[in-house]
Amino acid sequence: MSYQVLARKWRPRKFAELVGQEHVVRALTNALDSGRMHHAYLFTGTRGVGKTTIARIFAKSLNCERGESADPCGECSVCMAVDAGRFVDLLEIDAASNTGVDDVREVIENAQYAPARGRFKVYLVDEVHMLSKPAFNALLKTLEEPPPHVKFLLATTDPQKLPVTVLSRCLRFNLKRLLPDQIAGQMRHILGAEHIEYDDGAIAELARGADGSMRDGLSLLDQAIAYGGGALKADEVRAMLGSVERGQVLGLLDTLAAGDGQALLAECSRIASFSPDFGSVLDDLAAALHRIQLIQLVPGYRLDSEGEASTFATLAERMTAEDVQLYYQIATTGRRDLALAPDARTGFEMAMLRMLAFRPTDEAGPVAGSGGQRHAPAPPQRPTGASSAPASAPVQQNVRPATAVAPHPETSREPVAPAVPVQRIADTGGLPDWETLIQRADLRGPLGQLAQNCALRSREGSTLVLALQPTYVHLAVEPMVSQIADRLSEVMGEPIKLRFLSDSQGAAHTPAARAAVARSEAQSAAEASIDGDPLVQALKREFGARVVPQSVKPFES
Repeated sequence: MSYQVLARKWRPRKFAELVGQEHVVRALTNALDSGRMHHAYLFTGTRGVGKTTIARIFAKSLNCERGESADPCGECSVCMAVDAGRFVDLLEIDAASNTGVDDVREVIENAQYAPARGRFKVYLVDEVHMLSKPAFNALLKTLEEPPPHVKFLLATTDPQKLPVTVLSRCLRFNLKRLLPDQIAGQMRHILGAEHIEYDDGAIAELARGADGSMRDGLSLLDQAIAYGGGALKADEVRAMLGSVERGQVLGLLDTLAAGDGQALLAECSRIASFSPDFGSVLDDLAAALHRIQLIQLVPGYRLDSEGEASTFATLAERMTAEDVQLYYQIATTGRRDLALAPDARTGFEMAMLRMLAFRPTDEAGPVAGSGGQRHAPAPPQRPTGASSAPASAPVQQNVRPATAVAPHPETSREPVAPAVPVQRIADTGGLPDWETLIQRADLRGPLGQLAQNCALRSREGSTLVLALQPTYVHLAVEPMVSQIADRLSEVMGEPIKLRFLSDSQGAAHTPAARAAVARSEAQSAAEASIDGDPLVQALKREFGARVVPQSVKPFES
């Protein structure tokens, strides 16, 4: 006898056997028991959550020989024919391979005829979103005026692609992704019935790997049974899935809490020796951080396992809530960016090192690096009396960490990053050079764009009056103006305010205008140099060649 895979052998045949989807089962059960059934149902949800299974049970409930009910007998010829996939009045259509209007028209034309054997003719259209527009139009007519003996059961993983005219004529049920505990419970039930030995850790790994899909989970279970030679061991399942045990993930968090770069890299190397799926490792790390944050912020939260509760509680005490949020953000973004890394291990290690590099610390507190310690530089003092921003606002430095970290309200901790000392410019009585000020204040991005299109017209006490091109007036808004004023206060050594004047006449005196003139002159000089080249002149004479101006670029030293 040929082997039948677990996903097919253990496919639910009654609503009571379904795992999860209680909201759908309740609605369909009430409809069947009361006899108030709609003519078209739409089941949506990700793969392997029970869409077509529910549709088949529903078809069996409609046509069971012992009567129409939510609990078909499963023993009559109709029920057995449905389970075997050979009931003539259940027409299953794979829309992914039958997308054309001719395929649908043939089905629709047959809908007018009475059922051959049951009470209802049931059309189960899987992946209905794959139908072409003409096919949808052909289906729509029958959905509008269906024969009384016809029921439509539509299933899709992408309901957004369905026309509104179809959606409005169906009762829609959204099937949920299954929880790991639900999948694990069904696996234990199956393994007990199949008399297969297993470790709880192996089941937990498979349930997480199923990613919310019971079908995927049972396929992994089949694979694990074959891999383990008829038994399930946690270490063998982890090797098959490319995952690592939770203790190794907690080891990473332990080294992060200690701020020990050498130990962190050693943990990364040890994990890499198992050839894991590094994306899954980052997922597990994010899940562990989620638990730690719950312990920190939700009073009374407890983990099921006492051993895990002690370990997580210790980490929760060693990390601040801000640390956990930062690490979680880096883990999830690092997971997303793995495909962009030179290789998966490099991407994983850089994500871990990023957590260490941007780990918050007290102003004068040590941060353990690779074998030594360093101190976070104290932030520069604000000039006394500065009025362009609140006194408590952090001073903007010309260091831009990749991940923004909010300072702690009690310790005012800053991200650890190499600080570049600000070079101050003394005012000699006249107007300072505006372009030099922009460079020293490290004004870049939107701040730089605004500053580059201004010209310093005059100074009125502590206020710099800037002429601004009218086309850039929309940029002179908060908080950009305050940020520029803060930077200028630092380099000039005194509090500075800014006032902007819209002035199209002063456009020629802005750094942006001067840079544009310089680029134009360099372009003209480059084109003249090429045009005067003896070889180019010879090509022009002999072959009628010409120089395409835009193909010439000035040399940039």
